[in-house]
Amino acid sequence: METYVVTGASGFVGGAISRALLKKGFGVIAVARRPMAELAALGADCRSLDLSSSSSDLAAVVRGAAGVFHTAASVGMWGPFQAFYQSNVIATERLLDACEKETVSRFVFTSSPSVIADGLDLRGVDESYPYPARYKAFYPMTKAAAERAVLARAKDSFRTASLRPHLIFGPGDTNLIPTIVKKARQGQLAVIGNGFNLVDVTYIDDCVQAHLLAMESLGQSSDASGKSFFISQGEPVNLWSFVDAVLEKSGCGPIHRRVPTWLAYSLAGVAEVISRIRPGYPEPRLTRFLVSEMSTHHYFSIDRAANLLGYSPAYSVQDALDRTFS
Repeated sequence: METYVVTGASGFVGGAISRALLKKGFGVIAVARRPMAELAALGADCRSLDLSSSSSDLAAVVRGAAGVFHTAASVGMWGPFQAFYQSNVIATERLLDACEKETVSRFVFTSSPSVIADGLDLRGVDESYPYPARYKAFYPMTKAAAERAVLARAKDSFRTASLRPHLIFGPGDTNLIPTIVKKARQGQLAVIGNGFNLVDVTYIDDCVQAHLLAMESLGQSSDASGKSFFISQGEPVNLWSFVDAVLEKSGCGPIHRRVPTWLAYSLAGVAEVISRIRPGYPEPRLTRFLVSEMSTHHYFSIDRAANLLGYSPAYSVQDALDRTFS
């Protein structure tokens, strides 16, 4: 029975991958900082540790594994650079080192389309789109550095791939939908810009499918190795119509307030400056990166994933929403 290491296993994506592997009869070494009682009950070998800490013996964790799914990350719009760098870059590099030391042959990294976010409209772009020269937030900056490290390690004996799922949601979502609902109930949601921007979203089951396909593909050939892959439902949706649909299914009313992009961007800039000088570096309600993400088009071609991984979304966006709230 093959065993796979899943980092970030207490999170939404890592937990879903772990459960899918266990259901298929594979062994799972689940790694996270938080407790994983549910996975332990399902038969996972749960390890609580900090991937970025030099005191953590990662070689012992990955020893004998058929492959590693690295989903662990520091996710957020705000915070000190070093925290993002340690969790996203140092942890990834340490895990890569451990895999090469123990001759683990496959490594699938969970990245983000934000690694190419440059503030412009991204309409159906593919993986050839370049990394920007500058980033508006530490999260995409450090995720891009980690992704580059993963892809640079690819070789015949160590095959690596990076997946870029966008706006992941579904049953058990701990981030996207809860944040939308919370902000709406606090009266902090407003349409930014003209409200016409299209975005990609990714249903959790299809996100998991893509990860498993990537791992399988790396085991069969080197065609996918050293490459990044956009992952989504392949069905761009109007961001604000999607948000309103989420709010309706959550028992909330639609968004009525609108804020021009230029005004939101200016307010976010001021809020960032104030947060930087306040004790504790508190997160502002609005950041320039968030304004950019909420006001621009960002949807992507999934042709590479279809052609090299055999990825095909099993659900429409509407089916996914219905399943999420059923």
